[in-house]
Amino acid sequence: MKTLTSILFILSFSLITIAQSNRDKIKTLKIAYITEKLDLSEKEAQKFWPIYNTYEEENTRLRKEAYEARKRINFETITEEEAKEVLKENRLKDNKRQAIENEFFNNLSKVISAKKIILLHKTEDDFKRKIFDEYKKRGRS
Repeated sequence: MKTLTSILFILSFSLITIAQSNRDKIKTLKIAYITEKLDLSEKEAQKFWPIYNTYEEENTRLRKEAYEARKRINFETITEEEAKEVLKENRLKDNKRQAIENEFFNNLSKVISAKKIILLHKTEDDFKRKIFDEYKKRGRS
């Protein structure tokens, strides 16, 4: 029994380590990709990445909160009043998300040009597409 437990622990730890390692690799690739595509100077990059990382962390936190809130909804038994409260909370979260995005753009505009800010959206989409295509390609192998 101890051996089985030990094996399961080691296997679980290995999978978590691999998943974390992959996330770190993807994040590193994303940083390099965005830096190259936006042609950020060293000075721009030093100011850009803290702003970008803060925005990403806040956005991720809000997405997780929204996901957790959706998981708590029992769609079979929700009352009209509860549904109205959920909609109200969703609007508040949308407003918060919009405020975070506005602050992000305001902060970025002090560091990089408007053209680079617009290019950032395209670059992020291109990166996601490349990662997804690579994932699909590896899945077929």
